[in-house]
Amino acid sequence: MEDGRETAAMREEERRKRQIDSELSSRNNKALENTDSDIGLCGWILVIFSILLTLLTLPLSIWMCIKIVKEYERAIIFRLGRILRGGAKGPGLFFILPCTDSFINVDMRTITFDIPPQEVLTKDSVTVSVDGVVYYRVQNATLAVANITNADAATRLLAQTTLRNVLGTKNLAEILSDREEIAHSMQSTLDDATDDWGIKVERVEIKDVKLPLQLQRAMAAEAEASREARAKVIAAEGEMNASRALKEASLVIAESPSALQLRYLQTLNTIAAEKNSTIIFPLPIDMMQSFLKH
Repeated sequence: MEDGRETAAMREEERRKRQIDSELSSRNNKALENTDSDIGLCGWILVIFSILLTLLTLPLSIWMCIKIVKEYERAIIFRLGRILRGGAKGPGLFFILPCTDSFINVDMRTITFDIPPQEVLTKDSVTVSVDGVVYYRVQNATLAVANITNADAATRLLAQTTLRNVLGTKNLAEILSDREEIAHSMQSTLDDATDDWGIKVERVEIKDVKLPLQLQRAMAAEAEASREARAKVIAAEGEMNASRALKEASLVIAESPSALQLRYLQTLNTIAAEKNSTIIFPLPIDMMQSFLKH
């Protein structure tokens, strides 16, 4: 009962932490989207000057103002170093001021990368090499640009660290049998950690678990010995059942002397059907007893 209460309390605490983190993330996102109103008087003067310059140089300046982003991209516009109100732009056409605005394109498609093989010491002190694959995408382009320098590199490094941390709490048998549970645990951990970066981790898979050569030989020898033991038990049970059947058959044949002769004939028929050159003559044992006495 106490363990159940502790587990429920831990889950409730984790839920509260996630709720607080999501609220902070939404507040940061709103703050980032409303930053162009604080550019100051000099900033507005530069913006007005840029607009006048654009109007004076029409239609040549129009080619510098019109930008296009693809369906799978979003553009984050910076005006005098601050993110423009409204967040990410696109897909399609959008306008910028040539002197005061700059923009960064963010790819919103799902990105896949391999986790390099990680040397992990399991809970039962066994060294294994494990690699995997991670699928993620940018969910919030504004956070991915404003909150972290390189979201892709950070996600890759975090995936490697998370893989080592999760596998360090498992023993070898759990790693070999519970891959789906380990992958789900990694996905939830990575998703929570990258939420402030605007990253959504969609899937994590464990690709391969490499064991040391000596451990492989030991496990193979153990499995072979176990199979041999089961084979011997099965063979012994078969011999026991066969001996019981032979005992019952001998009792039936002993009750009828003609049954033994029929058995002889059946054996000869079986041998003759195989088309071999061996010829067997059934000789009653009673005839040999006289010679053995002499």
